[in-house]
Amino acid sequence: MSKNAELYEESKLYSPGGVHTSIRNVNPMKVFTKGEGAYIYDAEGNKYIDYQGAFGPIILGHSHPYVNKKVIEAIERTDLYGVGCTDLEVELARKICQHVPSSEQVLFCNSGSEATYHAIRLTRAITGRNKLIKFQGCYHGWHDYVARNMLSSWDMIGKRDPGSAGMLDEAIDNTLVCTFNDLDDVERTFRENKGQIASLIVEPIPHNIGCVMPQPGFLEGLRELCTAHGALLIFDEVITGFRHDIGGFQKVAGVTPDLTTMGKAMANGYPIAAVAGKREYMQRFNTYPGGDVWFAGTYNGHAVGTSASIATLELMENEPVHEHIFRLGEKMRSGIRGIHERLGIEAFVAGFGSVWTTYFMTSEPKNYSDLQQNDAEFYVAYRKRLIEKGIYKMPMNIKRNHISYSHTDQDVDTTLDIIESVLKELVSK
Repeated sequence: MSKNAELYEESKLYSPGGVHTSIRNVNPMKVFTKGEGAYIYDAEGNKYIDYQGAFGPIILGHSHPYVNKKVIEAIERTDLYGVGCTDLEVELARKICQHVPSSEQVLFCNSGSEATYHAIRLTRAITGRNKLIKFQGCYHGWHDYVARNMLSSWDMIGKRDPGSAGMLDEAIDNTLVCTFNDLDDVERTFRENKGQIASLIVEPIPHNIGCVMPQPGFLEGLRELCTAHGALLIFDEVITGFRHDIGGFQKVAGVTPDLTTMGKAMANGYPIAAVAGKREYMQRFNTYPGGDVWFAGTYNGHAVGTSASIATLELMENEPVHEHIFRLGEKMRSGIRGIHERLGIEAFVAGFGSVWTTYFMTSEPKNYSDLQQNDAEFYVAYRKRLIEKGIYKMPMNIKRNHISYSHTDQDVDTTLDIIESVLKELVSK
């Protein structure tokens, strides 16, 4: 038995399925023991150029020395108190309010799911309404408010599709599902539920399904519809925030939501998340004297996450992080398109900035339904073969890839050579 398999079998003795979040249970199963820069290593010492990036947090590179140094410095003098606030919390909050257009005030928590939960509950308190709009295929966390119609089977698109057993019917049925890039559908949903919708939550780019770009005018249209119908607009920037710009994708798009949730790339892999928004809304949280919306969490604002996030944002402020990852992202996408053209492969290379994926279909997808055209079997086989050759992309259908500040031109060149050899093998079968 290989070392990977041996450790995985032991893990299954102590944890159900041997992994600690459901989507990590993939084939081939690897047990990772080291991450450094653009590379990850498994228990047998195999090295991979990593484009999984832990689903997006790793924007600077694994175990980035500057971030680690700042975390060590912080925890040598401070940690967690459970009372008052810390200098690190003040500094990080200041930076986020400085850079993110919608952030007049911000609160810290520990995961994206916590952040979206808090944001949605706040909108219900503000509006006195119960219903929420989300989009088919988008992911906003594991809680009952939003855990429906995520990666639905094709026959369940737009239907009642709860993502888990044990969810409350009331939560499921108060979450309305619309089609991304379809403003008519959103407007119709508002009209049919007049005066009942508290908020609309959206990934400004639905990265849960790879990289489906908002069409011109769509995000602006959502802003207008929410304003017209008295609902709050939530941008879930847990993935897009800080990866696409230090001010989030809202800064790129020029559309300002009422509330924003953030996480992942804000601390280069250390655990921290945030909810931010207009001061008048944020002061409804009971961290503000007289606020009536509960906000709590023992580990909120821990020195590890706050110091890591400060360090990450400092590098974005002072070094060409986004310039570098955007340039390599475009180099990767254009290189793959050239390979497809040479090999006569029909595919669409989607992406923005440092993110990309290759859909094996003939046209650009506009929403989740369009992705039925993607050749899922080929998509996964392609990724598994890349892993065998030292290129790690998540071996699942319609999942995105990420470039970090630690990736180099040579990494991209090597990756493109291996992609071409793998596609040659697969199309010749």
